[in-house]
Amino acid sequence: MPLPQPPAAVIFDMDGLLFDSEALYREALFSAGAETGLPVSEALYRQMVGNPWPTIWRLLLDLYGSEDSVAALRAAWTRDFESLAATRLALKTGVVEILDALDRLGLPRAIATSSQHHKVEHHLGMHGLAGRFHAVVAQGDYAAGKPAPDPFLRAAERLGVAPELCLALEDSHNGVRSAASAGMMTVMVPDLLEATEEMRGLCRAVARDLHEVRLFLLRSHGVAAD
Repeated sequence: MPLPQPPAAVIFDMDGLLFDSEALYREALFSAGAETGLPVSEALYRQMVGNPWPTIWRLLLDLYGSEDSVAALRAAWTRDFESLAATRLALKTGVVEILDALDRLGLPRAIATSSQHHKVEHHLGMHGLAGRFHAVVAQGDYAAGKPAPDPFLRAAERLGVAPELCLALEDSHNGVRSAASAGMMTVMVPDLLEATEEMRGLCRAVARDLHEVRLFLLRSHGVAAD
């Protein structure tokens, strides 16, 4: 996993990277579709992954042709996701360990997500991670969402680190596009979406999980792995 220089900061996506939430969003979408009678599919959900809500709204409006239908689906989807997340929201493999490694290295870190601030706060608090990130950039903090570079650029700005010195970690295609267009060293850790040839071309590497990223981070700074 070669990088041009040791990262001076790390910027994380949230859903599908820190938390195993994408599978819950998918389950909730199918439940909401059944409740509202609106057609949903695996292909539709895959189009949504990594997109901000305004993009998803337009996608659904084109599909259903009615703002009332989209609003009804969103209400049921949100309710069902929150119900699932209350008991089943799990950390992805290696989250605590990579945060411990960043503490050891003294590196700042941020979250750059398409989710809302209250969801970030809920998820972090649920797993005792509040306070372990130096900045959170969420919906409302940038003009254009992923795949535009704005979320990652804003996160780097808040950390006070040049974008090219940041390591960006993403699981979605639009997230990778966003981080790469921000000029960051980008690593994809796939969740529901596979690493395509386009993704491999934009990334410095594709990692199996955050454990692999942690080991590389330590080695890039000349620190022995535990």
